[in-house]
Amino acid sequence: MAELVVGVIGAGVMGSGIAQVLAAAGCRALAYDISEAALEKARELVSRGRYGLAGAVERGKLSREQADAALARIEFTSQFEAAAQADLVVECVPEDLGLKLKTFRRLDAAAPARAILASNTSGFPIAALAGVTDRADRVVGWHWASPPPVMKLAEIVATPETSEATLKTVCALASACGKNPVVVKDTATAWGFVANRVYAAMLREAARVVDEGIATHEQVNQLMVDCFRWPVGPFAMVKGATGGWK
Repeated sequence: MAELVVGVIGAGVMGSGIAQVLAAAGCRALAYDISEAALEKARELVSRGRYGLAGAVERGKLSREQADAALARIEFTSQFEAAAQADLVVECVPEDLGLKLKTFRRLDAAAPARAILASNTSGFPIAALAGVTDRADRVVGWHWASPPPVMKLAEIVATPETSEATLKTVCALASACGKNPVVVKDTATAWGFVANRVYAAMLREAARVVDEGIATHEQVNQLMVDCFRWPVGPFAMVKGATGGWK
């Protein structure tokens, strides 16, 4: 994977973590964001965040040399077209369907014809994103979990148009990143694929428990960690995924 160039569109909590994982796996990662402030925060998260490269060295996950090499393979840019010049692009913009459709139209025009376009959406139909491009066979969902450097999830979402070659490439890259790729089918009738649909049902029930006065948010979190060995509880997961891991 050393020669693979991967663009990451959106350098927030998820995008910066994804760029870090890809770079650690040997890819050249082009991390794009429209905001210079977001890019600066992304650099900080990758370098010294809780699950950043410095922390990986402290925990013995990477050597200092490996961490330095990974950081050198990440380019943070505010130039969309530059980030699109890749073999594969992972879209990580906010969960707004209109914004994602606009991003995929723009990527289709800017990226090389060979490039695979992947979305980290939690549940929008991948077929809808593919439908605004001229490369439906090279559009796929690649759903990551937060924080990307830690979680093994690689939910690969295939439409009827997604080619076997595309799936093979994305699954191979996910494996090289230390993830466990599982290919699932796209859906146009319900929000989410497998992981988020099951998680959403669990979160609704957790909220009912709190609303009924049975337990507090903190107690629900602790019970789920203790009983099911989750890394954090459901409410802590929402907080970390949206606001970052302190």
